[in-house]
Amino acid sequence: MSVRILALVGSLRAGSHNRQLAEAAVKHAPEGVEVVLHEGLGQVPFYNEDIDVEGSVPEAAAALRAAAGQADALLLFSPEYNGTIPAVLKNAIDWLSRPYGAGALTGKPVAVVGTAFGQYGGVWAQDETRKAVGIAGATVVEEAKLSIPGSVTRFAETHPADDAEVVEGLTKVIDQLSQAAPAA
Repeated sequence: MSVRILALVGSLRAGSHNRQLAEAAVKHAPEGVEVVLHEGLGQVPFYNEDIDVEGSVPEAAAALRAAAGQADALLLFSPEYNGTIPAVLKNAIDWLSRPYGAGALTGKPVAVVGTAFGQYGGVWAQDETRKAVGIAGATVVEEAKLSIPGSVTRFAETHPADDAEVVEGLTKVIDQLSQAAPAA
């Protein structure tokens, strides 16, 4: 039985280094672990209880909930926007937290990683993401962390999937996260 990890990327930019980091996670997932990169976060409307009505939930939000529901764990990739979590990732967490107490995140192991241009690799945003996802009902795997500084220069000519140090850190996080996932 394999562990299925859903990857959500908090950057919509096609050439995003966090997206590339997620691609590296997909490529280097250890045997017995499948990392699935979710597409379409940009199409999920801002959370609004008025549109979160059974039978008429927007298609992109329903697809996100279904993907999270099928996953054993989630791996969130957060860049840092003005010192905090990107709106697209926070919005995904908001949708996945509902219905209250029974959302797709409830009890699921979640880890947060990322890369940013600054010298700390986006740790503020990652900490905020851990806080939000924990309040939303997920089980945050606190020891599973990876913050990669200097993304613009570090990944200017090297894809994260080809950076041995990054791959080693990412593989460790995936292992920690998969071990926290309930046995299938």
